[in-house]
Amino acid sequence: MTRGDGRTIRRRRATVVIGPAARAAGDDRGQAAVELALALPVVVLLLLGMLQVALVGRDQLAVELATREAARAAAVSADPVAAARLAAERVTTLRPLQVAVSAGPTTVTVTVTHPSATDVAMVGRMIGDVQLRASVTMAVEPPP
Repeated sequence: MTRGDGRTIRRRRATVVIGPAARAAGDDRGQAAVELALALPVVVLLLLGMLQVALVGRDQLAVELATREAARAAAVSADPVAAARLAAERVTTLRPLQVAVSAGPTTVTVTVTHPSATDVAMVGRMIGDVQLRASVTMAVEPPP
């Protein structure tokens, strides 16, 4: 084929290899799909594991907040046990919360525990529930 200026244009023919000779010729069609099919379950499991760790971390932060608030309420109350339980349940929606109060003459120690359910699909069954615990000690202040 020639162009209008007299130069020749050559067209190349595409060679299609079909059959067993395709592997010998380096045909890798579909390789990416196979690799994705093999790697996708592992990637999904890792993502679900990361989600479960994030949820347990969120619950641990909530337990620590509840413990700080309960210790503060117990430190300034005439009835530290009732004040600690009420304060812990007021600041978080986590249930059940076990609140233990140890009051001394100068300090009060509050310990809050919560069983965090690991219920993310596939990963939760492998890990099992986690018992979260936090403890705070504060100086007792005279009630107002």
